[in-house]
Amino acid sequence: MSSSPQAAVPAPFTLPGPPNLARTVRSRRGGAVPGLKYRPAAPADPEKVREIDRRLEDWARRLDLFPKEWSGDFAGFQFGRAVVLQHPGAADPERLTVAGKLLLAENIVDDCYCEESEDRGGSHRGLGGRLVIAQSALDPYHGTPESEEEWRAGVQADGPLRSYHWALKDFAALATPSQTDRFVHDMARLHLGYLGEAAWAESGYVPRVWEYLVMRQFNNFRPCLSIVDAVDGYELPEVVYARPEIQRITALACNATTIVNDLYSFTKELANDPTHLNLPQVVAANERCGLRAAYLKSVDIHNQVMDAFEAESALLSATSPLVERYARGLSDWVSGNHEWHATNTHRYHLPDYW
Repeated sequence: MSSSPQAAVPAPFTLPGPPNLARTVRSRRGGAVPGLKYRPAAPADPEKVREIDRRLEDWARRLDLFPKEWSGDFAGFQFGRAVVLQHPGAADPERLTVAGKLLLAENIVDDCYCEESEDRGGSHRGLGGRLVIAQSALDPYHGTPESEEEWRAGVQADGPLRSYHWALKDFAALATPSQTDRFVHDMARLHLGYLGEAAWAESGYVPRVWEYLVMRQFNNFRPCLSIVDAVDGYELPEVVYARPEIQRITALACNATTIVNDLYSFTKELANDPTHLNLPQVVAANERCGLRAAYLKSVDIHNQVMDAFEAESALLSATSPLVERYARGLSDWVSGNHEWHATNTHRYHLPDYW
């Protein structure tokens, strides 16, 4: 049996991010990344945002999903504004609330299980075991009555697991079985991406640019984008959704918006952890260039992915009104998510590279 490429070739690169990045790279608040290709988002209705936030806060408090001292992070994330921007075609506030519940649950699991944090319990070490149990909160365990009872009790005893369980339950009440199953499988993809990133962090492996981008195709926003039809109140049938060309535009949209996240979170992440993997860091390590040049190259990589998404979506949209509606939903999500990143100064500051 041949060995894997990763095992056969030792990592020859080192990450350039300095420990004092926050002081050596000036940052500026707000605004779009210069040169980044994006479509303007439809404005978020403030009243709708407040209503979704109120519902999400009530839900989180009722389920005791996180302690009161995390309330500032909850408010700063702007969950209500995020989903209103990302789903401008959704008329039903209940469907927007469900999208917000899924987004909140995904962030709770990420923070509490995946991120290296002493106060929240996350760690790269042992992550696989935690994520297997987390997946079971979405993809239920079936076995003996005794073991099922123990599994149910275990899920309800843990805040992150509770958030997954009840968010999916509420989503399944509004979505079709096919849409629900689609989401569950996309969450498994997400967990696989988490594990890949954690394995590299534990071993100190610095991936090649293409390897990093492959990991980010799994560790990305796909569970949020692939529910755009359910949130908008219709279904792209499984037989259409599974077509390779539909899968491709879905992946391109997810990849473009995930690179957007790398670009906007770059300064914050490296100030907290200079070894944190993001696209500019990986480009700099591989091409042996400065962070500024690597950041600008990452903008160009995003723009190429975005161009491919828009061109291929336009061609597919001409073939069917239903496909056109789905592609428009993907595009709206990408635009809304960019607007949320560009204006959320509580979380993001851009490096002053221009």
